[in-house]
Parts: sequence; C-alpha cells; structure tokens
Amino acid sequence: MVGKMADPRELLLAERVRAGQRVAALEREFAVIAEAASAGGTDDEHDPEGATLAFERQHTAALLERAREHLAAIEVALERVRDGRYGRCERCGQPIGADRLAARPAAATCIRCAS
Repeated sequence: MVGKMADPRELLLAERVRAGQRVAALEREFAVIAEAASAGGTDDEHDPEGATLAFERQHTAALLERAREHLAAIEVALERVRDGRYGRCERCGQPIGADRLAARPAAATCIRCAS
C-alpha cells in the first residue's frame, strides 16, 4: 500500500486542520471584501476602486471554492483510509507512489492517471 510513510490518517487529519483554517480565513477575507463593496455603495463600473473590489471578490471566491474542494477531497481520502482503499488509484487500481502521497495526501489517482 503506502510503504514507510507516516500514518496516512494522521497526515490527513493534520491536512484537514490546515485546510479548515484556510477555508475559515478565506471566508473572513471574503466577508470583509463584500462588506467593503456594499458599505461604500461602490459602483463597479464608475468607481476606480470598484473594479479592484470586484476582482478581489471574484479572486477570493475562487480561492475559497478551491479550498472547500480540497477539504472535501481530504474527507474522501479519510474514507478511503477507513475502507482500506487509501494509496490505490481510483482509476487503474495501481498503487499511488509514496512521493505523490507525501506531496498530496488526498490524491485519489496515480500520476499516470492524473495526467
């Protein structure tokens, strides 16, 4: 399966904490940007700062969506650990390399299937 790497469950739990903190930070950042946009009655079309706020709002929303997806992937990886499927590619069934799992603990596919 995974070889001599640290306990995958512990790695994933630590990763889940970091991902949850990132989601919370991005949610706070998004709320601040949304409040700034609505507080000043910003008109994105005519206010020179409006375009910046709109960009920041869209950028933060995209980062938040990606962070939430990562958190969901971690939850799925934890299910694979519980089911004994962790470390096997979801597509081809071959082992996922230890280097890939060390870099991306929630990886569901081997490098070959991911490309």
